[in-house]
Amino acid sequence: MLYHLNGTVAELGQNLVVIDCGGIGFALSATLNTISKLKIGEKSKLYVAEAIGETNYDLYGFAEKTEKRSFEMLLSVSGIGPKAALSILSYTSPEGLALAVMNNDVRSLTAAPGIGKKIAQRVILELKDKIAKEMSVEDVGLPTVSAPAAAENSNINDALTALTVLGYSSAEVAPILKQIDLSGMDAEQIIKAVLRHMVK
Repeated sequence: MLYHLNGTVAELGQNLVVIDCGGIGFALSATLNTISKLKIGEKSKLYVAEAIGETNYDLYGFAEKTEKRSFEMLLSVSGIGPKAALSILSYTSPEGLALAVMNNDVRSLTAAPGIGKKIAQRVILELKDKIAKEMSVEDVGLPTVSAPAAAENSNINDALTALTVLGYSSAEVAPILKQIDLSGMDAEQIIKAVLRHMVK
């Protein structure tokens, strides 16, 4: 099983990257977000997702672990294949996907080519259902706060639930949250801060 490829970018095309690793060229389908970070001739590391069938062996490359994780979460939705998942992640970030699911934001998902209202609604419904339980501030052992900080608590809860949509557990998130100064952050800023720490 491939986890990542580290080599020289040999070719770039529409949703396609070729990475040369020791003289072997690996062709990977990729999102526009990943492709925009690559340059031909430069060394790059891509995280890999594989799709193996009776007649196919396809590779998908991602510049960030969080994007790979989001791709795999999307594939768990009935009726969503690799092409649709790549399309969604080409037009939104992992944190944008999580917030769209949290906020029932069909419009953000339908901005991606080939993603209609019904597919977007299914993504939101099924990914919400995958949240095993509601996560709260108490669940991850964060200190309780006074009434004026209730809105901040709400943002933390929203961020926690959104991170659960992306497949992260409270055990993974809790120690990171304790390292971050959350004062004044909205849910999206908290998600981005946690994801930045995840990939360090």
